[in-house]
Amino acid sequence: MITKTIKASEIKKDWYVADADGKVLGRFASEIAQILRGKHKPDYSPNMDMGDFVVVINADKVKVSGNKEKDKTYFRHSGYPGGTTFTEFSHMRRTYPERIIEKAVKGMLPKNKLGRAIMKHLKVYAGEVHPHSAQEPKRLDI
Repeated sequence: MITKTIKASEIKKDWYVADADGKVLGRFASEIAQILRGKHKPDYSPNMDMGDFVVVINADKVKVSGNKEKDKTYFRHSGYPGGTTFTEFSHMRRTYPERIIEKAVKGMLPKNKLGRAIMKHLKVYAGEVHPHSAQEPKRLDI
């Protein structure tokens, strides 16, 4: 028996809306990463961008467990000596709540060209309103 590989032209991409209100960050991000990657499809291939588009709403209402609300920090480095920057989770939630989910999902995707292409299919919004209603996205119950 010969295994049939899927062509790029045969890939069908759907749109999903996921509500982050009251969801735990890590579990929520891992479910989104699997949908973005396409692992929920029966013809999944790890070397192709087969995943669907995901629109996340209410990113500012995501939960974290334990003491992460006050202890979790995000690290950046400018590339210059002494160029380290640490941002606290509470500050990130106040200023850029979308980045919390984006960074969590990005860490669960491949670190190559494919991972960067997959990240373009994630749309995150702090509130309920999003401009993707024309695509008729399906409600995602995670």
